[in-house]
Amino acid sequence: MVEERDMIEFMLKKAYKPMTAKELQHIFQVEDPEEQSGFLQLLSRLEEEGKIVRTRADRYGVPERLNLVRGRLQGNAKGFGFVIPDPEMPHEQDVFIHGNEMNGAMDGDRVLARVHSRRKDGRRPEGEVVRILFRGRSIIVGTYTDSKHFGFVVPDDKRLPADIFIPKEARNGAEEGQKVVVEILRYPNGRKSAEGKVTEILGHKDEAGVDILSIIRKYQLPEGFPDEVLAETDQVPETIDEQEIRGRRDLRDRRMVTIDGADAKDLDDAVSVERLDNGNIRLGVHIADVSYYVKEGSALDREAYQRGTSVYLVDRVIPMLPQRLSNGICSLNPQVDRLTMTCDMEMDGKGNVVRHEIYPSVIRTNERMTYTDVKKILVDEDEELIRRYQPLVEDFRLMASLAKTLRQRRFMRGAIDFDFPEAKIRVNEQGQPVEIVNRPRTIAEQMIEEFMLAANETVSEHFYKGKFPFVYRIHENPDPDKLQSFFEFITLFGYTAKGKADKIKPRVLQQLLEQIDGKPEEPVISTVMLRSMQQAKYSAECLGHFGLAAQFYSHFTSPIRRYPDLIIHRIIWEVWENGGTLSRERKNELDEWLPEACKHASERERLAIDAERETDDLKKAEYMQDKVGETYDGIISSVTSFGVFVELANTIEGMVHVSFMTDDYYQYDEHTYSLVGERTGKSYNIGDAVTVKVIGVNLDERKVDFELVEESTEKPAPARPRKRRRKKEGPKKAGAKKQVKNEAVGKKTRRGKDRGKDRGKGGGKEGVKKRRKRERNRGKKRRPNKR
Repeated sequence: MVEERDMIEFMLKKAYKPMTAKELQHIFQVEDPEEQSGFLQLLSRLEEEGKIVRTRADRYGVPERLNLVRGRLQGNAKGFGFVIPDPEMPHEQDVFIHGNEMNGAMDGDRVLARVHSRRKDGRRPEGEVVRILFRGRSIIVGTYTDSKHFGFVVPDDKRLPADIFIPKEARNGAEEGQKVVVEILRYPNGRKSAEGKVTEILGHKDEAGVDILSIIRKYQLPEGFPDEVLAETDQVPETIDEQEIRGRRDLRDRRMVTIDGADAKDLDDAVSVERLDNGNIRLGVHIADVSYYVKEGSALDREAYQRGTSVYLVDRVIPMLPQRLSNGICSLNPQVDRLTMTCDMEMDGKGNVVRHEIYPSVIRTNERMTYTDVKKILVDEDEELIRRYQPLVEDFRLMASLAKTLRQRRFMRGAIDFDFPEAKIRVNEQGQPVEIVNRPRTIAEQMIEEFMLAANETVSEHFYKGKFPFVYRIHENPDPDKLQSFFEFITLFGYTAKGKADKIKPRVLQQLLEQIDGKPEEPVISTVMLRSMQQAKYSAECLGHFGLAAQFYSHFTSPIRRYPDLIIHRIIWEVWENGGTLSRERKNELDEWLPEACKHASERERLAIDAERETDDLKKAEYMQDKVGETYDGIISSVTSFGVFVELANTIEGMVHVSFMTDDYYQYDEHTYSLVGERTGKSYNIGDAVTVKVIGVNLDERKVDFELVEESTEKPAPARPRKRRRKKEGPKKAGAKKQVKNEAVGKKTRRGKDRGKDRGKGGGKEGVKKRRKRERNRGKKRRPNKR
């Protein structure tokens, strides 16, 4: 039987030319009628998935050889889009798709796009959608608008610029201004808009809680659990039976604690430390054994797999597991027996793991500690807390010393540490934001972070060297082109990086972060460096973690909220029960399933991050609603061709649109990531300190608009014709350039921009001719409009 891999590898060969199905059957020697049927089904399936393409002449080839790109379409509010190539596609650049070339495709669709023009002058290649492989959306959330004979829904997601047509009989009671959920019945075709029906009315858009509920529906996040899942959960006992402890190592006499945030309820990790007779330290990381209760293939397991991860929104948590498990028998609450998976690590004075054990255990934690209390004990030396937790104080001090050693060791090998602030948004009972503060990162958080990293690396290395199928957390090397651009960028500040972009070591980047620590250019360099990095993901292959400078890394420490951790716990259990081995059949089964499971987990993680980010942005915008007119100090966090983004001390970010920067005409310099004034030469760069005024908030778009306080807030007058200027007018003051704005879109027109230049150079047609002649003589080219 011909395999998919064999077919694609054959078509990728340079000597291959598109063949018909019969010619391919002859090449692969498919003669039996049953084999021929299976062979044609394979061709059909690969074509549907976009992995191969059938031409008009009924010949088959791979997209890579036919000038096609397979990927996901990312829409834009202005109607155009970009095809983001699949990771396995050799085409590295996103492909720009003009609005007229979308051919019915919508944001989120998987498509095939034909490339018309390759990259020129730094621009993306352009193309058109030629086939929609899979629709990415079937449900859309938006605001219903009623009309006499029909209605339509304006999507919340601005990447869907077109309204959804709703026939009168399909509105299901929806009224003007209500947030609704729409099921798409017909997708866009030619000039026809998408058509749908209202399946759920969430409430009026201004009602409390509707905003978060809209985001939950938008990302199709599950709220309640199916009845069969709850029925299985009800069968789980609330206490540990002595029979369940058999076969486990009893650690109930070992002193250990949990350390979490004050509001945490699912306590899935406990830690213990002990100074050994040989001077080494034994660090124990004890993780809730969720796999004991969530059996593979059960309804609980299937639901957990689909969810992939817990989602932490501003005012609620959408858990991967029912609360009876996550906050109950699987939570390592103090002074009660709990089943766990333990990773014991004996470490020398330099933080090296010289011996380790991984095994099932039973524990009983001594205390439920908070980050705040541990910090008060270690840093503030709070006498009351020291007396209260006297038996544990020396353990905390030993933990702090060990964590410092582990952190130093990690940085010495080159681990990259970005210290960007995180926001904590506090809301009232109505879900309204009342306070936004920076989330602290004290010595207590750093301790737990270092201990979890050590356990994850140890477990990963153990099972890699044992040659078991496993789930790894990988972070691939940065894209060489992006990294090369970054290397060129830092030379502007007098820095250089050793090594080639395609063979860079993490230590080189960490050394650069150490060099810029505390300097004015630190924010801009750190930000641009982060943008050159790839996203971490799950993989069945051990490809290393670039950011951590770790050869082996996995997620073992949070099975309550991450499905990949649960998979790892199951593998640990199986290996333990089978005396340190797995059968060949089981290895083959895992090898076949794990790649798809890793891909699914990575996708669910990405979706959860997007949902969490959107709820944060929503509440930040809501928090700023009554701050219009107030001024704040901030730092420029990003620069684009249409303006600058400014981040305030509380992590709220807003934009200063270039149309409000009225003292000059600003052009974007993509090499320096800055906006530069044409006349004054004034520049705005990432990391610059600025003062801004809040001038508007758009909750629908989750945006806050700023203007620079230093700039004039008055709307400039339109340029007057030359003939109306008085002859006895005094000399022009520096910076008195005039301009014309297109009020309809709030942008400067090219005509107005040229006119402003001409008037400063003599004005009139003669001024235009003279200026253009001077530009030609200087070898200048007129700057094209940027997309």
